[in-house]
Amino acid sequence: MTRFAAPISEQIWDMKYRFKQADGTPIDRSVEDTWRRIARSLAQVEQDSAAWEDKFYAALEDFKYLPAGRITAGAGTGRRVTLFNCFVMGTIPDSMAGIFDMLKEAALTMQQGGGIGYDFSTIRPRGADVLGVAADASGPLSFMDVWDAMCRTIMSAGSRRGAMMATMRCDHPDIEAFITAKSDAARLRMFNLSVLVTDPFMEAVKADAPWDLQFDGKVYHTVQARDLWNQIMKSTYDFAEPGVIFIDRINEANNLNYVETIAATNPCGEQPLPPYGACLLGSINMARLVTDPFGKKAHLDPKQLTDLVAVAVRMMDNVVDASRFPLEAQAQEAQAKRRIGLGVTGLADALLMVGLRYGSEEAARQTEEWLHAIARAAYLASVDLAKEKGAFPLFDAEKYLASGTMRAMDADVRDAIRTHGIRNALLTSIAPTGTISLYAGNVSSGIEPVFAYAYKRKVLQKDGSRTEEEVVDYAVQMWREKFGDAALPDYFVNAQTLAPLDHVRMQAAAQKWVDSSISKTINCPEDISFDAFKEVYMAAYETGCKGCTTYRPNDVTGSVLSVSEATDKTPEADQGAEVIYMSEPLDRPQELEGNTYKLKWPDSEHAIYLTVNDIVINGHRRPFEVFINSKNMEHFAWTVALTRMISAVFRRGGDVSFVVEELKAVFDPRGGAWMGGKYIPSILAAIGGVIERHMISIGFIEGEGMGLKTDPQANVVGLDAPRGKACPSCGQYEMRMVEGCMTCASCGHSKCG
Repeated sequence: MTRFAAPISEQIWDMKYRFKQADGTPIDRSVEDTWRRIARSLAQVEQDSAAWEDKFYAALEDFKYLPAGRITAGAGTGRRVTLFNCFVMGTIPDSMAGIFDMLKEAALTMQQGGGIGYDFSTIRPRGADVLGVAADASGPLSFMDVWDAMCRTIMSAGSRRGAMMATMRCDHPDIEAFITAKSDAARLRMFNLSVLVTDPFMEAVKADAPWDLQFDGKVYHTVQARDLWNQIMKSTYDFAEPGVIFIDRINEANNLNYVETIAATNPCGEQPLPPYGACLLGSINMARLVTDPFGKKAHLDPKQLTDLVAVAVRMMDNVVDASRFPLEAQAQEAQAKRRIGLGVTGLADALLMVGLRYGSEEAARQTEEWLHAIARAAYLASVDLAKEKGAFPLFDAEKYLASGTMRAMDADVRDAIRTHGIRNALLTSIAPTGTISLYAGNVSSGIEPVFAYAYKRKVLQKDGSRTEEEVVDYAVQMWREKFGDAALPDYFVNAQTLAPLDHVRMQAAAQKWVDSSISKTINCPEDISFDAFKEVYMAAYETGCKGCTTYRPNDVTGSVLSVSEATDKTPEADQGAEVIYMSEPLDRPQELEGNTYKLKWPDSEHAIYLTVNDIVINGHRRPFEVFINSKNMEHFAWTVALTRMISAVFRRGGDVSFVVEELKAVFDPRGGAWMGGKYIPSILAAIGGVIERHMISIGFIEGEGMGLKTDPQANVVGLDAPRGKACPSCGQYEMRMVEGCMTCASCGHSKCG
């Protein structure tokens, strides 16, 4: 009997979390081996390691406690990877040498698999004087471009691209350029952007007052606060970025505001962190803790929840000691404060199981009650750890109890902390759980609503055939097992039907008992008015949220997986969610149209000739094959290999424009060359540029650095429903916005790493 609730869960485990040898031979023979590996690794720091190993295993068993992906994949493997998910890097000095020192630190962190955040507000604005060199500053955005290029060249541990967050204060002189930076589709593609919004700014917005843009005490411009706010809102409305972080609220609510100031977050926003701050993540699977689901006595078992939280806190505290860190400064910061980020997943499923409609006032109250119980259990467990192992080194009882969320904590918890101290300065956070939610049986992600009741996906089998399987939400599957084909009750809602302000209500309810922050996407309908859209952000501010991220599908951001609803409320109504993948290579016609391009690399004796042939499908041309030739025999092997690999990719169909991006990102350590007024980092990047120009010329992509202009499809696809973009990892049309990141539901690929 398998422990997995669905085939997709086992596939995710095999692809993402199963420990394998370098040649792909499995070391973890079963998911039980994975749980045992993690439990044994995290119990090694305990005096009675055998006893704690068994307790840790019991918490992991049946997916009740879900350590974040880096822990699940890395613990006990002996690999030089960090088990921490989140890093905010050091404060960027306003000097050339300091800026590039920070770039080096970022590369080292991303190389080990960490997502990073940076505040670029510390760099002087464009046009400011640079003392001693008779020049004007190029501004923070120019250096963000350098970071973006660096990120393209770093492949994080486990084949995950690094994820980056860039923040900028709402009073920085370059804030307007920052707000609109990603309206250029070719720019800053490796970054998520968020504006640090202060309380005085929000008051100025409400009063329609003037707002000074300043740096280092000098006012560069004065604008109307409401106009600047509308610029932020318009960019987010059109391009889904930048996000908004209410930075003063974050610092006011920080348990450590007596020793640190926060100016940035990790890539998905759930971890506001100080310079060199690091945090690890894990989630309680709420869907596994409901007894008598859908029954008259359905409830979340409070004792099981408390016991599970206590074990999870201990496991996470042990990670601080077990993990490697890319930088010594990060290790010191983690040891000094012992931050952890315990959150939840499967919340929406748990609400459904107890008969509550996600987004309703009753569901918000229940969410607040559950999160309160988790916070109490986590803090008391950390007090017990302090009795046994000592408080975190920077603990000061009176200052700690007078700061942040501790002021609202229950009296008995405060008394316990005053008497015994506390092991972990901050304990709760709600992180993105897209992949681990699939691994745990397709439970609802984080505190998000159920995205779709069910959808179809096509799976490649070992013999080369393809089968179609249904992926069903965990709560819906439990309903089916209990009631068969009975119609779903009216309280079953999903992300397609939920009003934006219902999202805000749930985020605000959860935030009351989360001492860090929450990664959540507020889905907005495409036809939402701009004024109604702005109300979502104002409601988030007024109800106590620490930030706000929305997603409105449109021609620029792309459509998200389409789900249609039927009046009988049956799971099978979600027919629009079928995933289509052009699995079989397209047949080669007898004749193809194409172009040949000559590429002369400086200092090379012989030119390279590239021929790109196209196929015409439904009246659209798309690249089908590439031939690369040169008289230089030093190039022979790699040009043949590149010819075969690129052609194989092109013949699979879908959005193959990523090939250009990958080639253009290759840097030659021996140096690149200037060509046509541009610096090209390698000969491979030059080849990528030629292929890109060809794609533009045939109308396959709109312009340099941009994706598909149209979505040409083969006749064999048979796709009628609207859909999003193809996943760059697995090719399936399952990309959707989850907790602030475009994420593939089929393979777990995420823009945020």
